[in-house]
Amino acid sequence: MAALLVLGLLSGCASVRSTRVQLEPGQGAAARMPAGTSIDIEFQPRDADAAAQVRLAVERAIPRLMRWGNFDDRVTIVVHPNHAALERAANRRGHDFLRAWARYEQIEVQSPRTWTSRGASQAQVDELLLHELTHSLMYQIASDRLGWTRKRIPLWFREGMASYTAEQGYRLSSLEDLEHFWRTHPNADPLSQADALYQAESGIVYGAAHHAFTFLVRRYGEEAVKSVLQGMDRGPDFDQAFRQAVGLPPENFLQDFRRYVQLRGFKGARPLRPPQPRPARLVPLPTPQ
Repeated sequence: MAALLVLGLLSGCASVRSTRVQLEPGQGAAARMPAGTSIDIEFQPRDADAAAQVRLAVERAIPRLMRWGNFDDRVTIVVHPNHAALERAANRRGHDFLRAWARYEQIEVQSPRTWTSRGASQAQVDELLLHELTHSLMYQIASDRLGWTRKRIPLWFREGMASYTAEQGYRLSSLEDLEHFWRTHPNADPLSQADALYQAESGIVYGAAHHAFTFLVRRYGEEAVKSVLQGMDRGPDFDQAFRQAVGLPPENFLQDFRRYVQLRGFKGARPLRPPQPRPARLVPLPTPQ
């Protein structure tokens, strides 16, 4: 299908500069984006280079996002000139670890040029934008512009799906870390109490979300995840859609995952891989007489 990626390059002043990129089938990383889907990027003139990084990251993210479904609405990515501006736009004061914040139709991004003294690498921007675009895609598949906040999608599922898609497990707390946290904090749960622990214990909360979602995919498959999202789109909230798609309430699933971690089931787990054909049995030939 013809794919249209509209990148609106908007300055912060009265004048507006824009560019439009037409991607035909088989051309470019965004060739699988459905016709009519568009993503705008807004930025100030000083962040033109950062916006170019964001644009490339969007194009690279598209094929990996389509595993879950298609965008139903426009998404605007706003590149903010510093961290304080990002916190104001996201309404998340004191979140020093934030680099972006996603909603149904808009993603707030701190300019990659300010992430470090030397700026961000393209690989870092690619990873972040894939994570954040997964959030917006999730919300658009699950609901519409007016109803997405009422679906009550828990933080472990939201962040877990995004970090799983962006393959960020390498930079998050490990299953060993999670087992140690539960052993030393018996009254704290980074899954069921994620919103309360998010700011003070962001590392363990993100890690728990990633590993719980990965556990969900390995046990029930990516089709179950898509069924949860599509179920919400038909009306139910997350809990009901999860129960219908997976066959048990989400709290029971989380209990299974916690038991798996606390009993250190991951220590004896084998890597998931397609079954290999067994070698033919060698039968010794009779010795000639």
